[in-house]
Amino acid sequence: MSQSPVLIAGQWRTAKAGSTFHAANPATGEKLAAEFPISTWADCEAALNAAAAAAAILRTTPPEQIARFLTRFAERIEARKVELVETAHSETALPKAPRLGEVELPRTTNQLRQAAAAALDGSWAMPVIDAKLNIRSMLAPLGPVLVFGPNNFPFAYNGVAGGDFAAAIAAGNPVIAKAHPCHPATTRLLAEEAFTAIGETGLPPATVQMIYHVTPEDGLRLVADKRLGAVGFTGSRAAGLKLKAAADAVGKPIYLELSSLNPVVILPGALAERGEKIAEEFAGSCLMANGQFCTSPGLTILFAGADVEKFIARVKGKLESATPTSLLSSSVANNLAASVKILQAAGAEIVTGGSALGGNCFANTLLRVSGEKFLASPERLQTEAFGNASLAVIVRDAEQALEVLACLEGNLTGSIYSDTQGSEDVLYEKIAWVLCARVGRLLNDKMPTGVAVSPAMNHGGPFPATGHPGFTAVGIPASLRRFAMLQCFDNVRPHRLPPILRDKN
Repeated sequence: MSQSPVLIAGQWRTAKAGSTFHAANPATGEKLAAEFPISTWADCEAALNAAAAAAAILRTTPPEQIARFLTRFAERIEARKVELVETAHSETALPKAPRLGEVELPRTTNQLRQAAAAALDGSWAMPVIDAKLNIRSMLAPLGPVLVFGPNNFPFAYNGVAGGDFAAAIAAGNPVIAKAHPCHPATTRLLAEEAFTAIGETGLPPATVQMIYHVTPEDGLRLVADKRLGAVGFTGSRAAGLKLKAAADAVGKPIYLELSSLNPVVILPGALAERGEKIAEEFAGSCLMANGQFCTSPGLTILFAGADVEKFIARVKGKLESATPTSLLSSSVANNLAASVKILQAAGAEIVTGGSALGGNCFANTLLRVSGEKFLASPERLQTEAFGNASLAVIVRDAEQALEVLACLEGNLTGSIYSDTQGSEDVLYEKIAWVLCARVGRLLNDKMPTGVAVSPAMNHGGPFPATGHPGFTAVGIPASLRRFAMLQCFDNVRPHRLPPILRDKN
């Protein structure tokens, strides 16, 4: 069987490959038939050169044309929905309905349309005009953007269709997409539709390019290349930190989404008032997508007492009554098992689960640890167990809860449940004050799972949740600003100014 072609410099062509790989069906372990290339640096070099040439044209491309591309791409994705959903299902084992077809694919096309609207509106560029001094500034395209897609969202975070892609294109930058090796065929289908939409709307042919895989050494070389404007990465903490070090060494902006435990603090009054309901919400959130969301609740803080023991027993029962399904890949399953062992070695006890079941399945898992033991080993007990596992930290009182919160690393989200009568407002304020400094989004009486595509959304947070706490990967127009540079024009003649900075007559 011939290798799948790469999309470079406006052409689908045979890769200059060093080796090849196959994706696998995670539910069956079966190697899928299609063969994909691992590109050598020659492909990277060609893509970088073509992207640099495209960037020069896109700088002066009307926003209306960019918006037409994004809209047309969304339409083409919708027209190919059946094949896309079938392919993504075979590569990820995620349910075709409702997850892929009714939730994730519509979210993807919605993001593209929102990005099109932002390109037309132009307010994302934050134009500022000082007419008295004749100084004007705005955000402008940064240059080619390299986007690494993750394994857990084959559509909505895909390097060639997801949120980073939409934001980079809407801001006027070409994209080089690096597919995730878990779903290369899905990425190829999306790239086909993007390339066709480019032809239909007249954008530079290299506005979108796609390679499937590179060696780790070439990945590091790519993110540090002077022709790139920025990098967007969603994936593992280990891989992300290596890429960050390479980009930081040459001053290259890199926007990372790495890991998050999304702590959920449940105050005693909330458990006494509605413990059964919260247990149902918590278990459901832990098991949504088999715990493979970046906003899954990996850690909950509870106050010791009879209500907590009832809560843990209820969660245990709900986890045991739910049938585990396949994780995204064998590496996810292996990493989850290793993380659970690290938590146990650090003092956590298994409440239920804790073992591999075969076929990339892992038993639905809940662990518990005392506040004292957590404070004795906070780093190891914050090991991310990506998948259907969560750790409960049982604190003795408010003082210890605050000590635990003060040890937390940066997270995407933090949730606080309290009673509805207001008797816990004083305690809430103390906890929220500490938690807010460690999360990008604070929730009340709500589990963190899921991210609304809203202009007000912050899907970011302090390190190591992301690489910078000032930016968001979701929420247009704010997400566009990651892929832009601030440009200032001092006493520049009116006809030479970008249209958005000219005086209105």
